[in-house]
Amino acid sequence: MKKLTLVFSIAIAIIFSSCADQQTKKDIELYTHTWDEIFNNRNLEYYNEDNFDKNITLIMEPENVVGIEAVKEYYNNFLDGFSDIEFTMKKVFGQNNNLVKHWNFKGTHTGDFFGIPATGNKVDLDGTTIIKMKNGKIAQEQDFFDNMAFMSQLGLVSDPNNLAVIQELYNNFGKGDVPAVLAVLDANVVWNEAEGNAWADGNPYKGPEAVLNGVFARVGAEYDYFKTVDLQLHEMSNNQILATLRYQAKLKKNGAMLDAQAAHFWTLKDGKVIAFQQYVDTKQLNDASNK
Repeated sequence: MKKLTLVFSIAIAIIFSSCADQQTKKDIELYTHTWDEIFNNRNLEYYNEDNFDKNITLIMEPENVVGIEAVKEYYNNFLDGFSDIEFTMKKVFGQNNNLVKHWNFKGTHTGDFFGIPATGNKVDLDGTTIIKMKNGKIAQEQDFFDNMAFMSQLGLVSDPNNLAVIQELYNNFGKGDVPAVLAVLDANVVWNEAEGNAWADGNPYKGPEAVLNGVFARVGAEYDYFKTVDLQLHEMSNNQILATLRYQAKLKKNGAMLDAQAAHFWTLKDGKVIAFQQYVDTKQLNDASNK
């Protein structure tokens, strides 16, 4: 009798486990299909009580978003704010009523996004969402992603690596490693020498080759040595770096010495310099050249 009871208990457990597995599978299918339709096909009809619990809740700070219409309004900020959307669920798995998804969101910021005007920037963001299902419907979600990386891609905060990029650029310039300096310049970099500087005759220099021929080649041709000292880097907003420094140099043609105050204003994107503006004591440069 005990053996029969044990066998019966095991059979019941297997049946319930199988049913649970089948329900989890159905939950995953409904969940992935619903968000694929909404984000990738922009099918807003999927915001309904067949797919969402009427009290669907997004766990947020400072307060949650509750209800189908509120959730629709929240996520429409993404649909209105971005074009070329690619929303990919890399992995979805679950147990009982709980699901977890690993996702990737790509798009171009071409519209209003939670009040942020279009920047034209492309974003590529990975994240994870914890989901609770209820009676085969989406009942709760909580997203986890790197918000600072997201804001940086939108251009609203600066990339924390910018300082290191510019510091290394100056290090390489000091070593005379011009190819390494050029490698940090974007293919379409716009470079401007200070107005009044003789080398401003080529402003704006566009592209690394123009900078090489119009600026760096002239440094080598006109100076016995040219170095930067007293360098200080100042992180600015919008992926910009201000460098304050001095030029110390010796002209070949007359042996004149320079010790000139200067500033450089760098703009970066994706770890590359896209714009440069020089400010320098051009009177001292011109006086030295005319001795």
